[in-house]
Amino acid sequence: MPYCVRMRYLAESFVLGALRRGRPVEQFLGPCGPAERPGVRRVEIRPTGASYEIYLHTVEDAGHESFFDLGEFPPFDPDADEFGRLLGTAEDPLTALNTAERRTGAERGRWVNEGVVQDEYGDFVRAGRPSGASPDGHRWPGVPGAL
Repeated sequence: MPYCVRMRYLAESFVLGALRRGRPVEQFLGPCGPAERPGVRRVEIRPTGASYEIYLHTVEDAGHESFFDLGEFPPFDPDADEFGRLLGTAEDPLTALNTAERRTGAERGRWVNEGVVQDEYGDFVRAGRPSGASPDGHRWPGVPGAL
């Protein structure tokens, strides 16, 4: 019986191609904050005309089994900009990718197209919000001192 396997993660060439075509890419970075006030993080690279902006989004973990829209979650820091923290800009997609990974601990093989990060969060919720590793066994990136 045939089946369809959906590839969630983008190869580097597809990440760079998406950015060159003006399409954002994202990566779910996992949980943050204390157990009594949990949050989650994601990083986004957003093309903006002639450059690329790298944003870190840290939000309250306000989701549940049927609500995964990270863009609707309130900021973890109530005094923070709701859109996210601008970590830097780059003139080309590869530099943006390298900057995002260096500044957040994101992994090259775990980038997804815009919106797919909701699926990553959904897997995280369904797996019981594991703190040490993603549901598929990849360790969550640590929070680098630069953040």
